[in-house]
Amino acid sequence: MVPFRLPSVLAAGALLVAAASAPVRAASDAPAPVTDPASRVNPFIGTSHAADDFPGADTPFGMVQWSPDTTPHRPDGGGYEYGDSSISGFSLTHIAGPGCRAAGDIPVLPTVGAVATDASVGFAHSGESAAPGSYTVSLDNGVTTDLTATTRSGMARFAFPATDRANLVFKLTGSQNGVSDTRFSVVSDTEVSGQVTSGNFCGMKNSYTVYFDMVFDRPFAHSGTATARATPSAPGTQVSPDTPEAPNKPVPHGTPPSTPHAFAPRATGTDGYVTFDTTGRRTVQAKVGLSYVSAAGAAANRTAENPGWDFGAVRDAAHRAWNSLLGRVRISGGTPDRQAVFYTALYHALLHPNVISDVDHRYPGFDGRTHTVDPGHGAAYANYSGWDVYRSQAQLEALVAPDVASDTAQSMVDDHRQTGQLPKWSEYNGETHVMVGDPADEILADYHAFGARHFDTGAALRAMVADATGANDDRPGLDHLQQLGWLPSNGRYGCCNYYGPAATTLEYDAADFAVSAFAGALGDTAGQRRFVNRAQAWQNLFHFGSGFVRPRTASGTWTAGFSPTSGKYFVEGDSWQYTPMVPFNLHGLATAMGGDAAMARFLDTDLSSLTGAGGHTDLGNEPSLNIPWEYDYIGRPYRTQQVVRQIQDQIWTDSPSGLAGNDDLGEMSSWYVWSALGMYPETPGTADLALGSPLFPRAVITLPSGHTLTIDGAGAADDAPYVQSATWQGTSWNKAYAPAGALTAGGTLGYRLGTSANPSWASAASAAPRSYPGAPTYTDVGTSGDTATGTADFDGAGHSYSADALAAAGVGRRSRITVGTTSFTWPDATPTTADNYEANGQTVKVSGSGTLSFLGAANNGPSSGTALVTYTDGTTQQVAVEFSDWTLNGGAAAPLHGNTVAVTTPYRNHSGAPADEVKTYVFATAPVALARGRTVRSVRLPSDVGSGGLHVFALGFGAAGS
Repeated sequence: MVPFRLPSVLAAGALLVAAASAPVRAASDAPAPVTDPASRVNPFIGTSHAADDFPGADTPFGMVQWSPDTTPHRPDGGGYEYGDSSISGFSLTHIAGPGCRAAGDIPVLPTVGAVATDASVGFAHSGESAAPGSYTVSLDNGVTTDLTATTRSGMARFAFPATDRANLVFKLTGSQNGVSDTRFSVVSDTEVSGQVTSGNFCGMKNSYTVYFDMVFDRPFAHSGTATARATPSAPGTQVSPDTPEAPNKPVPHGTPPSTPHAFAPRATGTDGYVTFDTTGRRTVQAKVGLSYVSAAGAAANRTAENPGWDFGAVRDAAHRAWNSLLGRVRISGGTPDRQAVFYTALYHALLHPNVISDVDHRYPGFDGRTHTVDPGHGAAYANYSGWDVYRSQAQLEALVAPDVASDTAQSMVDDHRQTGQLPKWSEYNGETHVMVGDPADEILADYHAFGARHFDTGAALRAMVADATGANDDRPGLDHLQQLGWLPSNGRYGCCNYYGPAATTLEYDAADFAVSAFAGALGDTAGQRRFVNRAQAWQNLFHFGSGFVRPRTASGTWTAGFSPTSGKYFVEGDSWQYTPMVPFNLHGLATAMGGDAAMARFLDTDLSSLTGAGGHTDLGNEPSLNIPWEYDYIGRPYRTQQVVRQIQDQIWTDSPSGLAGNDDLGEMSSWYVWSALGMYPETPGTADLALGSPLFPRAVITLPSGHTLTIDGAGAADDAPYVQSATWQGTSWNKAYAPAGALTAGGTLGYRLGTSANPSWASAASAAPRSYPGAPTYTDVGTSGDTATGTADFDGAGHSYSADALAAAGVGRRSRITVGTTSFTWPDATPTTADNYEANGQTVKVSGSGTLSFLGAANNGPSSGTALVTYTDGTTQQVAVEFSDWTLNGGAAAPLHGNTVAVTTPYRNHSGAPADEVKTYVFATAPVALARGRTVRSVRLPSDVGSGGLHVFALGFGAAGS
């Protein structure tokens, strides 16, 4: 049937919404649940339209993905384009939709006649079928290929025509990114083995080695090797750090990271082949084991997991494995197409990460050494698409497969132990540093929050804090964040693929919040406070005048030439897509925008396109995935219900092109699963779930605790996304978030759904999901000790006040500074911590009356702006603030009128250089009379200063008339 299409979101503001009495579809008897969810999966969804999924044989999180590679396109990672008409080989490894070429190792192609290592064979979809754990295709050369898999091995059945030249060609040089080494060995007339070294993901020079061992159920007649031209490796061209990039097309920026064993591609290598005589018996069966440790490990994996020759039994076991996992989310009702899309999305979301350890528990570490899986854990895992999967795939993995997620978390902790850093975007046992942020923080905290808790949580938190506070390759630019409060557009970042400073600031903020949430869950209240406060650094890049997050220079000025539709200084997106990326404090973002109504207008415009038109929301890429759920936070959950259903209808269909954008190791698919269940993990590191509306009449989730969460959607239909009312455990539920304990103790969340919006449901401010504003104070580190001059940066150029010189002038922690009749208190901060506000609309809670003065100075000044005083009765008063340059422009200027010198020091510090022998000053502004009889509640600092940076160390009150 043709799916219902909701009206354009652009016209939503004019949409006539009905009252709470809108018609509700009659609920019939509850439909029967799906009993064989694997049979509903269509592996061909996502094999076109650049989603880059693959249809071949695999098991959940398995080491082996035996799947066809098609020509001429051979898409990144997945290797299969539905529109292609020939197959170049059946590779043993694939990665679903990564955005750069990856894996595709050890292609094996059945051919007839003379051996040709560059052969491809035609096929038609009419002779092709796929299901979880199996794949079949009839090739134009008369060979029918059946594939299936266990976790670490694959099994094939090749039905050849009658010929004495039935070949299996091992295209060892055919890895997607080329190779630096290949080996092919004949062990006996029924066994071959070998290895391939590849890597170079996105041109980042990582490398890995995969070993194989294959046995046949009959002897081959001939074997041999051939020199072949290797697949060209991905280019490693570096672009400048401020070069924008297209969505779903990451490219290396700036200085590449150092790699212990860098990938060195070769133009040629050794392929292999074996030839059978099938004039009598036409079918050849093969079993292959993989290992990332050794060929012997590959043979042992194969022997342990598939000791016999029963192809059907192996295929059935793979199907049962998928049913066991997919069955943890059991849906009822809905159309066959919707069931197929749902279970295919769940299937795709559970393909990665991948087992990398052998059956004997040995695995290759990130340090290049062989390690053993930690006691109490089942396996080590690899392939972390961090920037992508922290948004919703990691949470789904933990909810549905908590044991796998726990083992993955322990693998990540072990990676840190081996190398001193958590994985960021890793391919097998090599770090690539692709993308930005510090996503391991969110992933680990998400795993824990959603029920995967069997890992060394203490070591995990220590690793997260270490990466968040000390110089490391995971967080290039961390020093800027800690000293200035943002990553500047003209900063110096050094190693490791640094770019998109405005977007990366927001990514670091989300990572900091995840550290805070994880620390709080483990009882570390000090760490929780520390990182939730630092997570509010997004406010330093929010431009109050325009309502957008904007790039800013190190000196504090707004970067010139800003456009909200420009990708410059962002990552695969623009400011329309990134401004809403404050998922842990959306109430604070709405307040900064001017209130809920202002944010609603922003979202309405942003969601006027779902595919990036006009620079607006692009639901085919990760930076926009959180945006549709943000109406929940501003009293308009019916808009979330409407827009999410529109996205489901426009983007996901039961067809090869039924997924927009790279699937990114299941991230995009996981978004669909959550949305179809009617909820979304908006806030990283927590189990908070923003609510939409369920797509199916019933879904039952088996939780990590063993309890079940049931989601009943009375009246659920494609054209009925609107919640009329809801209940939790039979009691009215009028909140836009999931009840506490829903993901632990379980229960029943029931909805009455209708075809018209009910704007009153969950619209109260108290019904919004939780925001976490923290209690941030100062934003800038402006003072350093004379022996640690690199710990502060007052002006963005590495200069700072000298704590020693200030102490000599009588200024230290909490010291009193009196100017006229006004008394100020110097910040209670050490030389390595923030001690001033670089003004950008921060609200300072103070209490006083009479007169108001500011203590501070400008860098690259003078600088001025307007502060807003709010009184306890709600009235306000504007106050002009102007500061002279902290060095009086190198001694060439006099203090501004109204500025009084409060502190003088004879020099300033300079990071990595001798002291700068220039006088520095701190000024007090002239007292401004406040409204008589009123008490100040807060002061909002200037939000758009004239030039340079305007720094405030303290506020002071004096007697009226002074």
